[in-house]
Amino acid sequence: MQIAQKWLAEKTNQLVLFLLVGGLLFRSFLAFLVYPTFDEAYYYLYSLHLDWSYFDHPFLVALTTGFGPWLTGVVSQFTIRLGAIICYTGSLLLLYLTSKRLFSAKAAKLTLAIATISPIFQVSFGILSLPDSPLMFFWSASLYCAANEFFRQPGNQESCSSNLYVPSYRLSYLGILVGLACDSKYHGFVLGLGLIGFCLTSPRHRCVVRSPWAWLGLCLFIITISPIVFWNIQHDWVSFRFQSERAVPKSGYNLLSVVSVFFLGIAYLFPSIGFPLWWVSLQSTVARTNELFYQKRKDLDASVLLILWVSLPIIFGFTFIGGYRQILPAWTMPGFWGTTLLLGQQAVIWQDKSRRSVRRWLLGSGIAVSSMLLIVLLQITAGIMQKPSQYALMGGFLPPKDDPSTELIDIGQLRRGFAESPILSAALHNSSFIFTNRYYLGGPIAMSLKPLADTPITCFDIGKDLRGFAFWSKPGQWLGKDALYITTAPFNLRKDLMASYRTYFSSLNEIETIPIRRGGVVVNVVYVYQAKTLLKPYPRSYGI
Repeated sequence: MQIAQKWLAEKTNQLVLFLLVGGLLFRSFLAFLVYPTFDEAYYYLYSLHLDWSYFDHPFLVALTTGFGPWLTGVVSQFTIRLGAIICYTGSLLLLYLTSKRLFSAKAAKLTLAIATISPIFQVSFGILSLPDSPLMFFWSASLYCAANEFFRQPGNQESCSSNLYVPSYRLSYLGILVGLACDSKYHGFVLGLGLIGFCLTSPRHRCVVRSPWAWLGLCLFIITISPIVFWNIQHDWVSFRFQSERAVPKSGYNLLSVVSVFFLGIAYLFPSIGFPLWWVSLQSTVARTNELFYQKRKDLDASVLLILWVSLPIIFGFTFIGGYRQILPAWTMPGFWGTTLLLGQQAVIWQDKSRRSVRRWLLGSGIAVSSMLLIVLLQITAGIMQKPSQYALMGGFLPPKDDPSTELIDIGQLRRGFAESPILSAALHNSSFIFTNRYYLGGPIAMSLKPLADTPITCFDIGKDLRGFAFWSKPGQWLGKDALYITTAPFNLRKDLMASYRTYFSSLNEIETIPIRRGGVVVNVVYVYQAKTLLKPYPRSYGI
């Protein structure tokens, strides 16, 4: 108790606790109110079909998404995000400890503040239940382990001098942690290659390749990723083929798209964070390149080299890929997460020159980002900018048809629609399965129907993009059975879909609609059809 009181008595530690706990509460508030995104709801289906791996991602996202529902017995937008919220708090703490080990307590405090403020970090890593949440936890754990392994403090009995590095047992831990990052998202393999690149380019650390601990770490890494390898062996390497094909150019290269990726990344990071992150990344890269050329290194320079090796391949790699295919904003963010360590150290230098300017920079950015996220929350849930809406500010200006957020489904409204309709309740219990026309619609439907029914859900996609659904059932599993077809307003107008489905069932008739309202206005409609007697298996281009 006295140790804890002494720790809390220091102002720096109070700020650290405030950032960790305050950020946790703020993210929990947002996670409780924002409707589930399509990706999150789709990963909820992972937790209903536990396996060694999945078509589009490794298995750990199934555990983090399922953690809340398994713990509480409740399926909601908050419970499926509980694992992500906890993981991100751990990631922030590990990032803080890494900065403290590599640089200083001042740098660690500023690094924590920057990572807490950035909206893309908060949302992608700390609110939404995505593969990025466990990825960043184990990415941060790997960085912390690497910092403790490669940069032990002088005077430590494991190292007789600050210039001598002797490989230790921590390399075996590092192999496991990098493997767990790979089990979260395939970005983890880039992290592993970055660590190898660091060891090969840092003269003090090249002895790693001769260390038994490193080879043990490699063996443990292979064992750790064996679930995804085992699953892919069973399924013709479909997951690896799917991900690798996305990196292969299928058309010409567009430099304007690269510029767009660059500025969009800055926007998602928030400009007051994004521009400094790019600047410190490029500045550090140029400095390390000069040192490589003149063969000059210091211990601090080696720590910067470590950060660059695990960060720049992600940043530059996906920015380059953006020239020939669309990339998601979160794909480059693990790289920027690492360079946050460099920006925190740079902020110490700025703070020595003007403490007030740094405080204004961080405080102003934090207030702006928090306000922006709250406005987005109110728009998604209440339609404060929607026209018309009973909660619109100054009458609103954004028609629902022009607002992409109206595509998100309030699972509470959809659940009530099924529970309050005798027709739907009867049809639900008399149907052997449910299908929809897009893989990402299956997740919100599955969440809405808990705990009303446990009817299995599949996807009949005319474009044959079935994702995980291709492995969660067999083509002829429901031959001769009745089903419910559930879709949303945009797809209900497609005559080609309806014509296609009618060739697979003896009859297909609309039985009910469920309006989804926001601000007292209908912004989307869920259509439910009764499909009688599946006549033939729906075709699949891959899967079981």
